[in-house]
Amino acid sequence: MSTLIVLRHAKSSWETSAPDFRRPLAERGVRDGVAAGRVLAEYPLDLVLCSGALRARQTWERAVVGGARADDVRFEDDIYYGGTRAVLGLLRELDDDVATAAVIGHEPTLSTLISSLAAPSQLVEAVEDRFPTAALAVLDVPGAWGELAEGAAELVRFEVPRA
Repeated sequence: MSTLIVLRHAKSSWETSAPDFRRPLAERGVRDGVAAGRVLAEYPLDLVLCSGALRARQTWERAVVGGARADDVRFEDDIYYGGTRAVLGLLRELDDDVATAAVIGHEPTLSTLISSLAAPSQLVEAVEDRFPTAALAVLDVPGAWGELAEGAAELVRFEVPRA
C-alpha cells in the first residue's frame, strides 16, 4: 500500500501583471502554505512532484516552513501544462520504493485526478463539489505505482488547512 497526497497550491495573487505561470502567492497563500505544511509534516514524504508554476513552488517552500520534509522534490512543468493524464503518467513512473508521494498542482487537474483514482465516497463527492486553494487530499493506493488504476484508491482524508 502506498500513499498519495494531493495538494492544491495556496491562494495566489491577482495583483500582478506577470503571466499566469509566474503569479506569486497572495499574503493569505503564504500563511495557508505554512498551515498545509503542518499537515504534510504528519507524513514521511519520499517524493514531491510539484508544478513548476511560481505559486506551486512557493506553496512547497511555505509548507517546508510548516514542517513538511521530503527526500526528493521534483519541479515538473507537465503538472501545470499537461493536465490529469500527464500527472497520472508521472505517478505511474514512480519507483515502487516510493511509499508516500505528494503532488502539488492546480485545478481542475487535481480534483479530476482524485475523482478518477478514488472509489466513490462522500469524501470524493466533497472534492468534486469544491477543491479550494491549499486543499489537501490523502489517498491510499494499493499495488505498484505503475499499475495505478481508476477507482482503485481510497480517499481517506480531505481538508483545507488554513492559517
